[in-house]
Amino acid sequence: MSQQFASDNNAGICPAALESLLEANKAGHAIGYGDDAWTTKARDAIRDLFEAPAAEVFFVFNGTAANALALAQICRPYNSVIAHAVSHVDTDEAGATVMAADTPAGKLTPDAVERLATRFSGVHHVKARALSLTQATEMGTVYSLAELDDVCAVAKRHDLKVHMDGARLANAVATLGCRPAETTWRCGVDVLSFGGTKNGLGFGEAVVFFDASLADEFGWRVKQAGQLNSKMRLATAPWLGLLANGVWLSNAHHANAMAKRLADGIKDAPGVRLMHPVDANAVFADIATKVQAALRAKGWLFYTFLGATGCRLMCAWDTEPRTVDRFVTDLAQAANAAT
Repeated sequence: MSQQFASDNNAGICPAALESLLEANKAGHAIGYGDDAWTTKARDAIRDLFEAPAAEVFFVFNGTAANALALAQICRPYNSVIAHAVSHVDTDEAGATVMAADTPAGKLTPDAVERLATRFSGVHHVKARALSLTQATEMGTVYSLAELDDVCAVAKRHDLKVHMDGARLANAVATLGCRPAETTWRCGVDVLSFGGTKNGLGFGEAVVFFDASLADEFGWRVKQAGQLNSKMRLATAPWLGLLANGVWLSNAHHANAMAKRLADGIKDAPGVRLMHPVDANAVFADIATKVQAALRAKGWLFYTFLGATGCRLMCAWDTEPRTVDRFVTDLAQAANAAT
């Protein structure tokens, strides 16, 4: 398949991660289930990246598992999670008990968190236990550090644990120009689902407990959920390639730059309107159905998520400028023909 804009999940494994995987594979036999040198190094590399030497780090296959298991660890059956209405934990993960707010640009606000945290009381209702934030958001926007401080402060005031869905955290860090610690535990995040798949891994996410006390017996939860990899080094060795020499950040910078190039290229086309700020690697654009049909007839793949005309265009670590430029040209031709 040629490069497309349907999802950053569609990209392959980046060269640095693949090289680390091949090197680990050459080593012959190794202890399974995570008791190997590669997994130890990967855990330490994540702790170093986040400046959190006491953090507990676990590896799972995918983002759904990372979010669901982290939140299940925090919550009891009668608890609920406060999240945004477009967050994955509300829309895509098949079973989370969520109280959601549909605030602008995919970002929760302090007022929305306050309202949901105090919405119910007494044993006849669910009890809010966790706040889940998505950074970068599902709308391609990024919380500023001040915004995170403010919403986390409300959560802490109501004794809520803070979970962050960081499937695209690398893209947010690239945008903010901050240290990873600044947009996670220093803002009040207790547990992070740290994304590798969308940033250049073939598969795999890390669950990072900055509050290590929350990780008690989490290993059993991972095992019971079928997320403990028997050949763990083949899942964790690619992390070493991704995190070494800033590859994870370079990948994110590139994906973000391609999204900006795409947005700049299409924003002035007739009948096209950018729907949200382009802070990370996603472009949300209102595109007429006729123009969409013309683009799809030329072989372009992308999703229409927001009504009939709200399109999501995702860039990845390997998106090429010529791919962006070809799409821009095709969209301009289709838009002009439709006017």
